[in-house]
Amino acid sequence: MSIRCSFAGLAVLVLGLAAPPVCAGTYDLIIDRTNVAIDGQTRRVFSINGEIAGPTLRWTEGEEVTVNVTNRLKEDTSIHWHGILLPFQMDGVPMVSFRGIRPGETFTYRFKVRQTGTYWYHSHSGGQEQEGMYAPIVIAPAKGEREKAARDHVVMLSDHHPMSPGAILRKLKQEPGYFNDRRRTVPGLMRDLASAKTSEEKQAVISSRLMWGEMRMDPTDLADVTGYTFLVNGRGPADNWTGLFRPGEKVRLRFINGSAMTIFDTRIPGLRMKVVQADGQDVKPVEVDEFRIGVGETYDVIVEPKDDHAYTIEAQSIDRRGFARGTLAPREGMVGPPPVLRPPTLLGEADMGHGSMSGMDHSKMDHAKMDHAASASSDLSGLVPVPPVDAPAGSKVLSYTDLRRADRSDRLRPPDRTIDIRLTGNMEKFFWSFDDRKYSEDPVMNFTQGETVRLVFRNETMMNHPIHLHGLWMDLENGAGDERPRKHVVIVPPGRTVSVTVRMTEAGRWPFHCHFLYHMMTGMFREFVVSKGTPLPAAPSVPAAGDGHAHH
Repeated sequence: MSIRCSFAGLAVLVLGLAAPPVCAGTYDLIIDRTNVAIDGQTRRVFSINGEIAGPTLRWTEGEEVTVNVTNRLKEDTSIHWHGILLPFQMDGVPMVSFRGIRPGETFTYRFKVRQTGTYWYHSHSGGQEQEGMYAPIVIAPAKGEREKAARDHVVMLSDHHPMSPGAILRKLKQEPGYFNDRRRTVPGLMRDLASAKTSEEKQAVISSRLMWGEMRMDPTDLADVTGYTFLVNGRGPADNWTGLFRPGEKVRLRFINGSAMTIFDTRIPGLRMKVVQADGQDVKPVEVDEFRIGVGETYDVIVEPKDDHAYTIEAQSIDRRGFARGTLAPREGMVGPPPVLRPPTLLGEADMGHGSMSGMDHSKMDHAKMDHAASASSDLSGLVPVPPVDAPAGSKVLSYTDLRRADRSDRLRPPDRTIDIRLTGNMEKFFWSFDDRKYSEDPVMNFTQGETVRLVFRNETMMNHPIHLHGLWMDLENGAGDERPRKHVVIVPPGRTVSVTVRMTEAGRWPFHCHFLYHMMTGMFREFVVSKGTPLPAAPSVPAAGDGHAHH
């Protein structure tokens, strides 16, 4: 990699007559298959420059970026710049913005860096992202960070599975509950009845079982896929990734959730975390003990370890089947206390937002018979996003309602129109959709460049959905008025309603999808086509006859 800076005009810069010098960075990335060790076991992965996670790209605001991506695989690949504002032809989504990168080819991305903060890049081809093709991006502000720190570490969370993505998807299609090893059983019912002390408690146990049975669902089904090893910067819990500090220093930790299917609850026991950035955008600092981070989200926090000992960074999966683990320490080789997994939690009727509609077959998700207004709460409770009820007593857990943008120079506009988007699915056939229609059935939503649109997400499923929009910002309606935060991923909890406002500033074909890999692959995907006057060129291909994004 090389970075070239042009200082022509530096003399007039000193006199205040010119803009700061512009850097031009050239970066070379090679995509290949590589063997890596994870917790002592050799795994075959998709790598970027031989690494998992790939190399951190450090850019500067205003830089003209050139990235040469060479494909040494035997299959097509791609790189998507997650959260980055750029021409849509550089967005890196096969069959939407370009044709993909064929075996043996080199594709060159070129764009100007127009933002600052923590982001990441990953493959948008098949299941390559789950198998190792992801890496961080750190963009330095031209005028320096608003919140200063002596140290700066990236903490990239991810999940790695011994099965291939294709094999996982086949299992889910054959039996959607295949990976749920905590399904309720008859012996479990007997134990619950035996532990009930009163006839009312026994009746409650029976009523609960009947309700979930009638819905053909299971309250333990918090995650579609289990069996993952959870990683920090490509290293397993036993590998002990370590970030160094000196006692008394301020340390900036850039958390990125680059996983395929895992939402994490993250904390550093013994340290309070000051959240200073969300999805690359500076926010007013808020101190927390824990935060939930959805797939695709990023959070920057600052910690100030005072003592000369190791601290454990722990990120427990939402279903409490495992954790990613790292260490903050004054010296290499130190290890903090091992995390203790919290007991698994259950979905309840309140999580589903279904009230008393227990007689419906939710496995088929027949939404036409549902009262949508009643089934999705419309207050700010949907924005929590449902913090873990098992957090240690007295803990402050970050809520979306805590987020306030620090930079208000870009004035927010009232929406020109409102669009309701229902988050839907069919658990029996394992496909996911918007408004009961898969990408193959309804691929495009059209917008006019310059308009402002309010999007109301109504989650009618039992799953959280991290919703991601390429190329445009979503201003999250969290009760903060003009200070509401700007995000590129928003978690919509089960049975809840979350609203965002989007200014359609950038013409292009912008993917809009759930960032759970297997939800996107089976249909929860759209193209936001933003144009004004001149029609956009046709997409490089059309949706396949299957469910989801054609390249998958």
